[in-house]
Amino acid sequence: MPTELLTSASTDTVVAGARIGGEPVDGTPHDIPDPATGERLASIGWVTGDVARRAAAVAAGAFREWSDTPPRRRAAALRAIAADLRANTESLAATISAESGKRLAEAVGEVGFSAQYFEWFADAATMPGDGGFVTAQRRFTTTRRPVGVVAAVSPWNFPLSIPARKVAPALAAGCTVVQKASELTPLTSIAFTEICERHLPPGAVNIVVGAGEELTGALVDSPDIAAVTFTGSTPVGILVAQRAMGSMTRVTMELGGRGPFIVTAEADPAAALEALLIAKFRNNGASCIAANNVFVHESHYADFVAELRTRITALVAGHPAAKGTDVGPMLRAAHAERLEDLVSRAAADGCPVDRSKLGTGTGYFVAPTLVEAVADTPLWHQEIFGPVCAVRPYISEDAVVTEVNGWNTGLGGYVMSADPERAAQLADRLDIGIVGVNNGAPNTPEVPFGGFGLAGLGREGGLSGLLEFTEEKTVSFAR
Repeated sequence: MPTELLTSASTDTVVAGARIGGEPVDGTPHDIPDPATGERLASIGWVTGDVARRAAAVAAGAFREWSDTPPRRRAAALRAIAADLRANTESLAATISAESGKRLAEAVGEVGFSAQYFEWFADAATMPGDGGFVTAQRRFTTTRRPVGVVAAVSPWNFPLSIPARKVAPALAAGCTVVQKASELTPLTSIAFTEICERHLPPGAVNIVVGAGEELTGALVDSPDIAAVTFTGSTPVGILVAQRAMGSMTRVTMELGGRGPFIVTAEADPAAALEALLIAKFRNNGASCIAANNVFVHESHYADFVAELRTRITALVAGHPAAKGTDVGPMLRAAHAERLEDLVSRAAADGCPVDRSKLGTGTGYFVAPTLVEAVADTPLWHQEIFGPVCAVRPYISEDAVVTEVNGWNTGLGGYVMSADPERAAQLADRLDIGIVGVNNGAPNTPEVPFGGFGLAGLGREGGLSGLLEFTEEKTVSFAR
């Protein structure tokens, strides 16, 4: 159980770094720090590429049984996993918060969001197939079959909902799975795997934890892996995709984004501000679709920034489990140091900087920060991935669209406008996979999620997310 994993912080226990066929596999101990204190939280045993290859072989052995399971029975298993996740909300949320620094209230929300993926894909598992087509000479039938064993490679920032977004559709399609969990936040993913095991045949879902390049490479190269679904940085994702193409292994890639947030001349500034605070500071700012580059029309800029400054400097950075905390710690010291350097550079480049006060915590905290990027500075040109808000005025909407589309990293974005038609037109002009219009949380399990250009390949969520794990087959009959 998740709470049992956390107790390892006060003992010499090393949490097994893999589960294969329902059984734990030990590895070399590595400590996990508590982001809020910097002290040891737990220890986990990293495994090797050989263990990852064994997990792939076990998943391949389990594939036939699971793929032959009737869709209604697969759906029932997914609903049982969802119910189990909800029943363990308190302990799962505590684990998420402790190892990632996510605010406890948001961690509770992540558990519910993860359960929604299993509930929706349970319904999708029983949807009818594509059917067929008839001509004067031929009758065609088109069916979809599960692609095989899926390697699911997940990052640290959403240690439950991103694995759920990958595992649920793969299982619904009839595939078996080997998860490569982030070695930075593995405890939640292991607890998630244990929950899945209670409702699935042995080997249907497996997990390995260890050095990212070694384990991901072993899975991509394994002849037992038929598809790779990867979430992470664009440079690493490109390397994974290139490696997978050596064996024509299919890939789904959810990579980095720049999250433009555009406050138009027609916007309601107060509503736009509330949406921005959600889109920017949710999950401590560590989201691939977090608001990153904030463009405010010059007609609103002075008043909007003044109110934004007031709100950001009042945010409280503190322990993620404490009441009153608005922003928790960064995951590691290096993450905090990177942001501090970017903010310092921006100030040196002549950008006005305003910051909230830091508490007395000993962890990896960054004060919620507003940077007016009125001068060119590296902060404006990077994915921030933390509680720092970069904002600048604009005059020409055409210039904003040209800049945003020129990034070629169109994962998520936001348009604020009180004119629905104008908002729709602007959203359509952006080369971005998912756009929130007048809201700061545009994603839900029922809709496709993915990016344009260097932000990714393929889609997760929605029916598209299920079809990523199927092969389409056509049979032509003479009439």
